[in-house]
Amino acid sequence: MIELNSVSYAYAGSPALENINLQIKKGEAIALLGPNGCGKSTLLKLINGLVSPDSGVYTFNNQEITAKKMQDPAFAKRFHQKIGFVFQNSDTQLFCPDVYDEVAFGPRQMGMTEEAIERRVNDCLTLLDIHALRQKSPYHLSGGEQKKVAIACVLALNPDVLVLDEPMNGLDPRTQRWLVNFLIQLNKAGKTLITSTHNLDLVQEISRRAVLFGEEHSIVADLATEKLLAEIELLKRVNLVDEQYQR
Repeated sequence: MIELNSVSYAYAGSPALENINLQIKKGEAIALLGPNGCGKSTLLKLINGLVSPDSGVYTFNNQEITAKKMQDPAFAKRFHQKIGFVFQNSDTQLFCPDVYDEVAFGPRQMGMTEEAIERRVNDCLTLLDIHALRQKSPYHLSGGEQKKVAIACVLALNPDVLVLDEPMNGLDPRTQRWLVNFLIQLNKAGKTLITSTHNLDLVQEISRRAVLFGEEHSIVADLATEKLLAEIELLKRVNLVDEQYQR
């Protein structure tokens, strides 16, 4: 489904990804782990077509994804129907006057009829249990409510792949638990999940495979999540945990 071969990317000459080789199959639940600044967020942006490799090849559903193709509105529209991206800070992707229009924005861009849009929006509001928020401004919601709205916006296009950048950040424990259970159910329903996170307490619940980045912006391990979390010395070496860390 997703394949990266020898992919590298830099911001103004500063390396962000170095020689990334990664394959993700349909229906997998994968966690990206690593210290701050290691390249996780950049990789998620690349997978979502927001940036393109400086070198190497990114393939999605057996089709190479390039900057030139993503500049084609028709191609980009089809691509973004397949892959949805939930940003780390939900307020950066919320911009409509109320929650209903926020969730309806994507389907409207895809040319759906208003009747179909209303059904899709109501389905998503029900799924996320946020019907009571439909007429509220996204800017007046709590962090947890904003996260639910952001996820509803992505799911409104019914993507095959859901990409989440540090989704637990800023959430209270109750909302974190809700999100973990929700992601588990999405994966059971067949969605492919790619999640970056620092939360080692919850990562084993939301992923069966973990990819670890080092400070050199490259992948240093790709293992079953349980096995990777047992590699404590490796986690210390890449500066993901401190010297006192124990499981």
